[in-house]
Amino acid sequence: MSELSASSDTDPQWHLYLLRLANGHLYTGITTDVERRFAEHLAGAPKGAKCLRGRGPLQLVHAQPVGSRGEALRAEWAVKKLSKRHKEQLVEGRLALAAILAARNE
Repeated sequence: MSELSASSDTDPQWHLYLLRLANGHLYTGITTDVERRFAEHLAGAPKGAKCLRGRGPLQLVHAQPVGSRGEALRAEWAVKKLSKRHKEQLVEGRLALAAILAARNE
């Protein structure tokens, strides 16, 4: 069960994650399996994001459960709209995802 909402036992738990690229940029994504997805990005596998190829080393700097796929997509969109400063605050734990989503719904 995520902190944002409860999902049924049959629905997979979706997660929001942020990766730090070698140049300091932050990449935001969603997945049901953070470890598997991070490994795909590291391997440059066909399922890994093309925009990350050759931009490593990659570092997983933040991951958290967000609930359903729809909630994960909304959270991903909200985080991608944030400034770099606010994304860094999320990574550092000084800004909560729930607060970001609540601010977007006002």
